[in-house]
Parts: sequence; C-alpha cells; structure tokens
Amino acid sequence: MTADERQFIIQDITQMLARHWHDVDRNWGRNAHLDYTADGSYATSLRKRTGVEAIKAFYADRHDRGERVARHLVNNLHVTVHDANTATAIWILSLFAADGAPVLPSKPAIMIADVVDELVRESDGAWKYRSRTITPLFRDDTPTTG
Repeated sequence: MTADERQFIIQDITQMLARHWHDVDRNWGRNAHLDYTADGSYATSLRKRTGVEAIKAFYADRHDRGERVARHLVNNLHVTVHDANTATAIWILSLFAADGAPVLPSKPAIMIADVVDELVRESDGAWKYRSRTITPLFRDDTPTTG
C-alpha cells in the first residue's frame, strides 16, 4: 500500500467520523446505525448493543426521551491502517450534553472517554464500524444516554 493510499483511507475514516457525530448531535442519530456493519457493536460502560437494529433502537429511544442538547467532540484522533480493508481509530471523546432546549447553562464536559473504533471496508467501498468501545475516564453526575 502506498503512502497516498494510506492517506486516502485516513481521510475517508476522518470524514466518516465527523459525519457520524454530526448526525448524532444534529439529527438525533437517525442515520447513525447505517455506519455499522450488520453485526456491528456499540459498547459503553453501561451497555453493549450488537446489530444495526439494536443501534437504531438506541438512537430512537434517545430521541423519544425529549429535548436534549449534545455535542460529541473528537480529540487526538489516531488512525492505524492495517490493510486496504481494515483500520483502527483511537481517539478521545469529550461529551457535552444536558436534557432540555437551548440555551442551557454552560458546564464542563459531562464525560471524557477513550474510544476505540474497529473499521472494515465493505464490498461497496464504504467504511463501517465493526465495533465502537467507549471507556469513560472522567464523568460527572449528568446522565449520559449510554
């Protein structure tokens, strides 16, 4: 694999990550499940969801709870390309979130967590999450939707 091919993969994954969290933060995650493989998993310290339907249901339940503002900030992203079809993204999540409608009082992040994403490229060329594991390092008492 050439350096250019590796860089294109890193760019694809970086753009996917930004698009994914944009959907979660601004569209209630209505399309977030589409970023996972059919048997993909999404694990937090509270629960693990496996399969596209379980992940889709998580975001639907989140929406049904009512008004909430959330911003998931991606920090210190490091992508390791294993080969043309597999990669790992390791990064730090800073989550700012609260129930209610804007404008809400400003507070520090409610959670800072390590995130490990295992990604695969499907036959159509699209990158998908085979797994995402979120491991909190710092939390306050504000509930996450985890």
